[in-house]
Amino acid sequence: MRIIDISLPLSSSLPVWPGDPRVVIKRTKDLDEGSMVNNSHLSLCIHSGTHLDAPFHFLKSGATVDQLPLEVLIGPAFVCFIPEVDHITASDLKRIQLPPKIKRILLRTRNSELWTKRVSEFVPDYVALTPDAAEWMVEQKIELIGIDYLSIELYGDPESRTHLILLSANVVILEGLNLAGVEPGIYQLICLPLKIPGAEGAPARAVLLEE
Repeated sequence: MRIIDISLPLSSSLPVWPGDPRVVIKRTKDLDEGSMVNNSHLSLCIHSGTHLDAPFHFLKSGATVDQLPLEVLIGPAFVCFIPEVDHITASDLKRIQLPPKIKRILLRTRNSELWTKRVSEFVPDYVALTPDAAEWMVEQKIELIGIDYLSIELYGDPESRTHLILLSANVVILEGLNLAGVEPGIYQLICLPLKIPGAEGAPARAVLLEE
């Protein structure tokens, strides 16, 4: 069984959402400086790198990240490749041959090329879902959707319609994936966020298992 790491490494060069603080990792104790141990301090926004959005991110009464069922975060996932589009619509998704009983979809787009090129600045014209695509996901009873940039919705939507449609239907959103080189198909997804009580999201380590 092959294990494919689809998580982004946390570092100060990681792009962040405009207005969010950059990731800071500071060595507080150092063996090379005479300390008995190496020790570090990590400072970051919860929505940095590979992370989950729980319904509480946009909904006052929504579930927090520690309340998400682990059964949704572990199981078969369908990776689909949608190249050469600037945004993903319901029409784009209808052309996908969705395997039966699949509840988790991971979208590989041209976004993943940004990780391959190590682009460290935020890119506002990333590929994301339109609201009608989010509605299609809900109609298909998808429980988790992942995408290969920092947000599932298009940059600049003042109403955040894509997030609201998905999270109102309790669809878990997995953002900040690196799917470069991952072939379309069905994999076993393991995605475990940090257990932060009351939080609207959390950084996560996500891997695919390929038999």
